[in-house]
Amino acid sequence: MAVRDRVRAVAAARGRLLVLAALGLSLTLPSPVAATGDAPEIRVLSNRADLISGGDALVEVALAPGVDPGKVRVDVDGRDVTSRFALRPNGRFMGLVTGLRDGENVLTARGRGGVDRITITNHPIGGPVFSGPQLRPWICETNAEPNTLGPALDEQCNAATAVDFLYQSTDPSKPGFQPYDPKDPPSDVATTRTDQGAVVPYIVRRETGTMNRGVYQFAVLHDPVKSPAPWASRAGWNGKLHYILGADAKPQRRQGAPKSVLGEPYPVSVINSNQAAELALSRGWAVATHSLNIHGLNTNFVTSAESLMMVKEHLIEQLGEIRYTMGFGCSGGAVQQHLIADAYPGLLDGLVPSCSFPDLYMTAHEVVDCGLLLRYYNTTSPQLWTVEAQRAAVDGTADVGPCQSWITVFGFDGHWFDPRTSCVWRSAFVQPAGVVLEQPEWVYDPQTNPHGARCTLQDHQVAIFGRRPPQAWGEVEQRIGSGFANRPYDNVGVQYGLRALESGLITPEQFADLNEKIGGYDIDKNWQSQRSAADLAAVEIAYRAGAVTFGRQLAKTPIVDLRAADNNEVHTDFHSYAMRARLEQANGHHDNQVIWTSAGVAFAPDEQSMNQAFLLMDAWLAGIEADPSSEPLEVKVRRHRPAQAVDACWIAGRKVTDPGTCRAAFPYFGNPRTAAGGPLANNILKCQLTPLSRADYGVSFTDEQWARVLRAFPSGVCDHSQPSVGQHPPTPWLSFADGPGGRPVGPAPGTGQ
Repeated sequence: MAVRDRVRAVAAARGRLLVLAALGLSLTLPSPVAATGDAPEIRVLSNRADLISGGDALVEVALAPGVDPGKVRVDVDGRDVTSRFALRPNGRFMGLVTGLRDGENVLTARGRGGVDRITITNHPIGGPVFSGPQLRPWICETNAEPNTLGPALDEQCNAATAVDFLYQSTDPSKPGFQPYDPKDPPSDVATTRTDQGAVVPYIVRRETGTMNRGVYQFAVLHDPVKSPAPWASRAGWNGKLHYILGADAKPQRRQGAPKSVLGEPYPVSVINSNQAAELALSRGWAVATHSLNIHGLNTNFVTSAESLMMVKEHLIEQLGEIRYTMGFGCSGGAVQQHLIADAYPGLLDGLVPSCSFPDLYMTAHEVVDCGLLLRYYNTTSPQLWTVEAQRAAVDGTADVGPCQSWITVFGFDGHWFDPRTSCVWRSAFVQPAGVVLEQPEWVYDPQTNPHGARCTLQDHQVAIFGRRPPQAWGEVEQRIGSGFANRPYDNVGVQYGLRALESGLITPEQFADLNEKIGGYDIDKNWQSQRSAADLAAVEIAYRAGAVTFGRQLAKTPIVDLRAADNNEVHTDFHSYAMRARLEQANGHHDNQVIWTSAGVAFAPDEQSMNQAFLLMDAWLAGIEADPSSEPLEVKVRRHRPAQAVDACWIAGRKVTDPGTCRAAFPYFGNPRTAAGGPLANNILKCQLTPLSRADYGVSFTDEQWARVLRAFPSGVCDHSQPSVGQHPPTPWLSFADGPGGRPVGPAPGTGQ
């Protein structure tokens, strides 16, 4: 790198570090070559010094001009590790320090002019780092198809790491990646031009291994005769990371397998969330993922963030510092992007969510509401609800398809709230309503195994939410003397169908009957006549931890949201605009978010818009990176928004940027909570209540109907002029190592003589 370019990169890095200093975060961006004084300065490059995992860390010892590196000595708790360091080809005195023990390790550098020390806190490669106590039982699958890592070596599911090489052929009869044998190299290797202008053989190194009880994988263009080194210059890697976050949403108790980092043909890639992987590889990006970043295996966003962080640390120790990281994923992959970027800022620099939802728990409210509504429509009062348009009006959707799909096609009410359903899931993507797959003997059963593992959303995150207090216990909890996980779902005071009543689409009788009889679910998802009341601790923690995406930290992250207009199933366009409303609430604008809508395939955007979004995000992030100013990152995000980053839709293959035309072609609606009077932001876990007033409705109830409405809402109805109970901005970077509720990780460890 030229001196002028290096100074520019360092200035940009300093600006971004200032933005995140208050959060105690460190970005893995280039550091100045020289120390600021005579003494050596230690810089841990692979991660924050207190969040290291796997027993090794990439470290630079910055030296003052004129200092002889051969005179510098480095040790860990008195163990000499100087031999791990050298003046590298990039001009920096760097080393990969290995053999770190779990817990604190004091790294000391001694040179002319003084001594510098830093405490490196190492965590097991099997985790956890900050996610808190791990769930057990846990099924290791290192040797289960498609994994081929051999048997697990310990209860943390660690196994041997595997490396293979693949290539693209010049032979058109051999599409896709082909196996490459370095001992017998093929003669038909194609070339590719990276986005830095380098023309290199199209050979990819793919590494698959284990960490955090999951399986990671990353790939990058690589010369197979060379070993990767974090200080080596390489023409094939541009310093950027494309990170795949997988779709679906099931709280499972197994290791799983990562999605392919090589890209897959459209539309298979829709579910696998890796459409742009091959494009990224061909342009010189590294592409990475982890099985616990597949929402269909893991619905704990803290563990997801932790896994992403650990993968990035390992990649830095293999390849070197990362310029920026782009998240890419559909549905559950979009959920993870929003949650991670808002709750653990700095892990993802740009987001490309598709078929998106803002978060999981407000989506779960939608799902449970739909389950209750379908039960009521079909079994409680079907004679009142023969007109589908009236049902759709109460659902808040264009037609009855979305609510029906949530329950009768995908079965997510069972996956998320029936404790017996999803501990182990190996079947098709969908599950018919009411079907419970056979589960292992250790899974919870209220009669035969009340102490068993519970696989609901909240029990999957018990390290975050903690357990219900004795005053909230149900019959099973009382019998076993222990509470289940706190649950944030609540529908107390929700006036289902309020907007439809006010507009005259449903009658006062339908409104009264619906709200009197819809009921709720108990902690085991048994229907009950009374509404479901959230555990208040869960509500407060959900907002504090960022389980409901707030949006303030997202202002520091550009977002290109891709939609395939399909309002007949669960991935309705409404969810992108709910995310936009949250950004506006939190920041006063949504200048960091672009929404592109196309006809797509099923619920996923078309291939062209996905690739264009990748290129647009790359340009946006490059502009931010090149900005040498010390202004806040959110200012840079707005300043460097490319001219092409505007809302658009594709009509008959033509890109349209007129908002009115796009809205007319692709209207969006809402969900049961917005149809009940809730805000477009859809971020109210538990509403504050206000007394009922008959005059507020603008319709004529009979005295008998009004009496039933009063019985339906004994404590009052939702006051949507107020925020949710317990709603407040989240605290970024919480650790749950010390227990539920979390504590901030605090400032990054410093050095000192």
